[in-house]
Amino acid sequence: MSKSITSGQEITVTYSKYRGVQHDFIDAKTAENDNELLAQIGYKQELRRQFSTVQVFGVAFSIMGLLPSIASVLTQALTGGTTTLVWGWFLASFFVLLIGISMAEMGSAVPTSGGLFYWTYFYAPENIRVFLSYMIGNTNSVALVGALCSVDYGFASEVLAAVSISKDANFDITNAKTYGVYAACVVSHIAVTCFASGFVSRLQSFSIICNLGLIVLFFIALPIGCKVNGVPFNDGSFIFSNNQQYSDWTPGFNWVMNGFMPAVWTIGAFDSCVHMSEEARNASRSVPLGIIGSISSCYILGFFICIVIAACMGPDIPAIMGTAFKNPIAQIIYNALGKNWAIAFMSLIAFCQWLMGASILTAISRQIWAFARDGGLPFAPIVKVVNKKLSTPIRAVFYGGILALIMGLLCLIGSTAANALFSLYIAGNYISWGTPIFMRLTWGKHKFVPGRFYTGDVMSPIIGWTTCAFIAFIVVLVMFPANPTVDKTTMNYTVVITPGSMILAVIYYYAYAKGRYQGPKSNLDEPDIVHENEKIDDDRDLYVVQSATQIKTHKDEQELLRSIKSGALEPVMSITERIHSGKESA
Repeated sequence: MSKSITSGQEITVTYSKYRGVQHDFIDAKTAENDNELLAQIGYKQELRRQFSTVQVFGVAFSIMGLLPSIASVLTQALTGGTTTLVWGWFLASFFVLLIGISMAEMGSAVPTSGGLFYWTYFYAPENIRVFLSYMIGNTNSVALVGALCSVDYGFASEVLAAVSISKDANFDITNAKTYGVYAACVVSHIAVTCFASGFVSRLQSFSIICNLGLIVLFFIALPIGCKVNGVPFNDGSFIFSNNQQYSDWTPGFNWVMNGFMPAVWTIGAFDSCVHMSEEARNASRSVPLGIIGSISSCYILGFFICIVIAACMGPDIPAIMGTAFKNPIAQIIYNALGKNWAIAFMSLIAFCQWLMGASILTAISRQIWAFARDGGLPFAPIVKVVNKKLSTPIRAVFYGGILALIMGLLCLIGSTAANALFSLYIAGNYISWGTPIFMRLTWGKHKFVPGRFYTGDVMSPIIGWTTCAFIAFIVVLVMFPANPTVDKTTMNYTVVITPGSMILAVIYYYAYAKGRYQGPKSNLDEPDIVHENEKIDDDRDLYVVQSATQIKTHKDEQELLRSIKSGALEPVMSITERIHSGKESA
């Protein structure tokens, strides 16, 4: 660790200059800056605000990773023919946009990294708000890790599909190989996400360029390849009205379930913009723009991707779904562009999928860090520590990555069990999104003060209640198995994993966490020890405290901070230290 500043026995500490701000009333439009608004919410600024509005958008847009995501769920999307692919996407995406609008309103009003569990606590009835807040914080954390698992599982399948193409399908894709690639992918994400927040923010800009470039290349290359290589173009009636039945469910139920799920899974994790709130510049504006911008762009671009796929896939849908490459998009590209182009394209898709994973682990780490800051996770005092030099919650990054490695062991069971990670991500997130929206519309409506984004007193409740109904519908829908006849190969383990994880969370809460987690708690009065060459921001006041012991280890620092908190040591404001530091470093 860095050596602490000492002068004899003098230790320099800082306090937030906003520690006197009242945080029982939050009004984003009256706050002079982001840090004052965060102080109204109850927190001091610990992370650097490195993310522009475009980069906040980039986090969600990268996680959605349109073409890689659609490639991962294409088999499901085609079980009702091309109508489930095209119109299922169009209809489901509209309702997802409504969810985003409701979330954007709250993200604009109360932008904090722990948004979902904080909003639940803020708007819920007093007698249940602590418990509900804990459950949402836990469920959202697990769901986001499930999202990372599903993204990296998709990456593994795409990498192995490229290998299979290179070997002319003479390659055995086993569960062990899939998990091996998956685990390597997770480890690489841990390594990248630990970099300084400035690098991670620039990575989002790079990811936007890569994903858009891949989509443009797909729009151009696939139709040209079909024409050159003699793959027949499907006409408009095939694209927009081909209604087949490749599932044992009734046609109507199959159309809804398998038509909605691709868009619901792909256009998700837009709450990542909320989790980046405390690193976003002008958060009350950039967070809602990031949410609505990412959903809208994916809604439109995804619809055209579905049309291009339906036009260029050829007339034989079962052949595409049953491809030896184990990945329908790989077969479609192979048919249109040949072996070498197919390998290159699948490699590009896999790379963009890797960028998705890096972005989502970034968002996961901020949610885990925020929940640990309020004491909601096991080992919270350890996990909540921020690396001040990098302005990154490195321990939270490792926490999320290790959970992903453990949950990803489902890959070893097979694709059916691994697909539960897709549904776990959907079910957990939709419950986490729906709860604060419902609380705001009911018990919390008198506490809600709109931020910079608000649809108005008439439209906001209409959108909110429509959102709640759709969320309830989707949570039930994702529990159904792929076929009505259930066995060990068709079982949807979401119906076990999602309630099971919530039951474990309830047990842990009453057995251990209840006495430690009391809901979001302000840390404005907590001091920070200043280290050599550390930059001191203008919103922090410098103090000096006299210590009887030398501060050499992290344990010594924690003991000193406890002494200050208990009143055994009393810091004195230091004017000379601020002058000496030039307001930059002490």
